[in-house]
Amino acid sequence: MSKSQIKNRAPAPIQITAEQLLREAQERGIEDVAKAPKQFVTDKEELVQYQQTKRKDFEDQLRRQRQHIGLWCRYALWEASQMDFTRARSVFERALDVDYRNQTLWLKYAEMEMKNKFVNHARNVWDRAVTILPRVDSFWYKYSYMEEMIGAIENARQVFERWMAWEPDDLAWAAFIKFEMRQGNIDLARQLYERYIALWPTARAYLKYAKWEESQHQRGFARKVYERSLQELHPQEKTEKLLSQFARFEERCKEVDRARTIYQYAIQQQQQNSKAKDEDIAELKQEFVLFEKRHGNKQEIESVIVQQRREVFEQKLTTDAYDYDTWMDYIRLEESEGSAVATVRAVYDRAVAQVPPIAEKKYWKRYIYLWINYALYEELQTKDTEATRTVYQRALRVVPHKSFTFGKLWLLAAHFEVRQHDLTAARKLLGQALGLCGKDNLYRGYIDLEMQLGEIDRCRVLYSKYVAYAPFHAPAWQKFAALEASVGELSRARAIYELAIQQPELDTPEMLWKAYIDWEVSEKEIDRARQLYERLLDRTGHVKVWISFGKFEYEQGLLSLASPTDGEGGSTAPESDDYVLLSRSVFSRGYEALRRDGLKEERRMYLSAVEAKFPRKVKRVLTAEEMALSDGQEDAFYDYIFPDDEKKPMGMDDEPTSLLGKRARAADANEVDLDDV
Repeated sequence: MSKSQIKNRAPAPIQITAEQLLREAQERGIEDVAKAPKQFVTDKEELVQYQQTKRKDFEDQLRRQRQHIGLWCRYALWEASQMDFTRARSVFERALDVDYRNQTLWLKYAEMEMKNKFVNHARNVWDRAVTILPRVDSFWYKYSYMEEMIGAIENARQVFERWMAWEPDDLAWAAFIKFEMRQGNIDLARQLYERYIALWPTARAYLKYAKWEESQHQRGFARKVYERSLQELHPQEKTEKLLSQFARFEERCKEVDRARTIYQYAIQQQQQNSKAKDEDIAELKQEFVLFEKRHGNKQEIESVIVQQRREVFEQKLTTDAYDYDTWMDYIRLEESEGSAVATVRAVYDRAVAQVPPIAEKKYWKRYIYLWINYALYEELQTKDTEATRTVYQRALRVVPHKSFTFGKLWLLAAHFEVRQHDLTAARKLLGQALGLCGKDNLYRGYIDLEMQLGEIDRCRVLYSKYVAYAPFHAPAWQKFAALEASVGELSRARAIYELAIQQPELDTPEMLWKAYIDWEVSEKEIDRARQLYERLLDRTGHVKVWISFGKFEYEQGLLSLASPTDGEGGSTAPESDDYVLLSRSVFSRGYEALRRDGLKEERRMYLSAVEAKFPRKVKRVLTAEEMALSDGQEDAFYDYIFPDDEKKPMGMDDEPTSLLGKRARAADANEVDLDDV
C-alpha cells in the first residue's frame, strides 16, 4: 500500500488559532458538565442507603489514595456530621496510623472533640499530641487555652509546666507569663521571668523583664534588672538597644546624670565591640546628642558636638590618611577645645606619622606644616623646651634633604635655639643646613640673624659663600655691597659691584646696574655714575637705558641749580646749561641709535618725553604687489610717521633697514591717517 502524499503544502487561507477554539468551546458549552441533582432524604432507609453509599465512596478513594490526609479528614468530619462519633474517631485513628506526624490531622481531631464538647476525649488527644510532637508550639497553645477556657486553671498550669520543661523559645514563656497575669499571680509571673532569663540570658529577655517591671510601676526592680543585665550578660549581648533602653528608662525616671553616664558607657562599649554595626553606633551617638540638647547645659552640649566632629574627622582619615588638611582641622579642634596635652600630642603624632610616599616637594608642603605647628604648640602652649627641640630634630630627620629641603623649618629651629640663648646650637643648625642643602632663604635668614647680632665679619663670610653658591643671583651681590656701604667700606662696596657686573650670567642685571648707579649718585660720584651709564650702553642699547641716562643728566642739572657751590674749600659746580646740553646730547644720541636700528616702537617710547618729535600712528594699505610678497596674509598694517622722516631733503633718503620701513616706503602712496579710519 502506497503512502499518502500531501499535494498542496500552501497554508490555508483561513487560519484557526487556539484562542478561537477555546472561545468557541466556551460559547457552545461543549465542556459544561451537568450538576448532580439535589437529593432529599425522607426516611431512615434512605439515610442508611445514603450513608452506605458515601462511606463506600470514601473507602474507595482511600484505597486509591491512602496517603491523602485531607481525604481522611473529610471522611472523619463527615462521620462527625452524621453524629457517628465512634466512626469518626475510628477514621482519625486509622489516619494517625498512616501519618502520626501530620500536625493538621491532630488539630482536626482535637477540634472535633472540643467542638462536640468531648472534653476528656479532647484532653486525651492533646496529651497524645504533645507527647508525640512536643516541639509543635500550636499543640501546647491550644491545649493550655482549652484547659483555661473550661476553668481548669491547675491543669492549664501543669500543661505550661510540662511545656517549659522542653525549654521553648521566648513566645512560650511570654504565653505562660500572660496566663499567670490573667490569674492575677504577679509573684508567680516574676518567678517565671527569673526562670526565663536564667534559661535564655539574652538582651531581649532582660529587656522584656525590665519593661514588665516598669509596667507594674516597680522602677526599683526594673533598674535592678537593667543593672543585672550589664553584669550577667556576655559582652557581645550588651547591644545598642539594651543600653539605649536603659538610658531612656533612667531619663523617664528623671535621673539625668545616670542616663548620661549610661549613654557614655554605651558608646564606649559599642566602639570596642568589633561586631557592632556602624549604623547602630551612629544611631546611639545621635540619640546621645538629642539627650544632651534636652537636658544638658551649654558646655555639655558643646562637648557632645565636639565628639561628633571628632568622629567625622576619624571617618575621613580612615578613608584617606594622607589628607593633611583634615589632620590640621582635627588638631585645631583639639587645641581650641582645650583638650589634654597627651590627647593633642597623640593626634600630632598620628598626623606626622603619615609621611608622604612620594619624594616630591609639592606633596610635602602641607605635611611639613604639621611639624611646624607641632613645634609651636610645644613651645607656646606646653612651654616644654626639650619637647620642642625633639620635635624639630624629628622633623629635620624626616625630610629627604638630598632631594629637597624646607628652609623655613631650619630657620624656625635656629630661631628657637636663639630664644633659648644658645647661639652655638643655632649657628650649628644653620651651618648644617647650608652644608646639606644650600638655599637662598637659608643664606638670607642666616645673614639676617647675624646682622641682628651685629656680627659684621660673619655676615661678610656668609655673603662670600652666598655669592659663590649663586653667582648669578643679583640681589645677593646687591645686598653684599649694601652691607659694606652701610659700614663705611666704600671701596669694598665698589669692588663688589664691579665684580657683580662682570658675571657672565645674572638673573636680573638691570636691577644690579640700577643699584650700582644709584649708590654712586648717593655718594656724589656723578662722573662714576656717568661712566657706568656709558659702560651699560656699550653692553645694551635698550631704550629704557637711554631714557634713564637722559633723565639722569637732566636731574643733575636741576640739582646744580639748587647748590651752585660746595662751600669753603669746595669745588664749584658746573653751570646748569652744561647739564642741559649733556641731557640733550644723551637724548639725541639715543634717538639716533634707535633710528639706525630701525626700532620704531622703541623710538615712539623714547620720544614720548619730547612732544615736538612724537610720531603719528597711521594705517597703511598694501598694494597688490606687496600683498603678493606677503602671501596674502595681511592687507594693511600700522606704522609711525616721525616728523624728521617727513622733512628729509631730496636725494638724502636712506634705504629702510627693517621690514616695517620697507613696507612704509612701498605703501607711501596708500597712506591712511587713523583719524580718517
